[in-house]
Amino acid sequence: MFIAIARPAVEPQGPDAVAVPGSPAIPFLTPRALHARLLDNAAARRRRGLERKQARRADDAAYWIAAAPMAVRKACELRRHSTFVELP
Repeated sequence: MFIAIARPAVEPQGPDAVAVPGSPAIPFLTPRALHARLLDNAAARRRRGLERKQARRADDAAYWIAAAPMAVRKACELRRHSTFVELP
């Protein structure tokens, strides 16, 4: 029996080699952009927690509210260990 190994029509490039073909590529982020994304993620987690709390889903709300500080901690670590140019 002959088996042909077909290559995908779209070859992933860059840092997201496991991306689904057709999905947008994940660019390399600068430390400042990654820091901003982490803080935005923390705010989104906090908002999601408050939405769940208003919907009377206390266990789900507790999870999302507790997850927010982890993103803030990661942003602080990134800021501490990278070379950020001082803002004027």
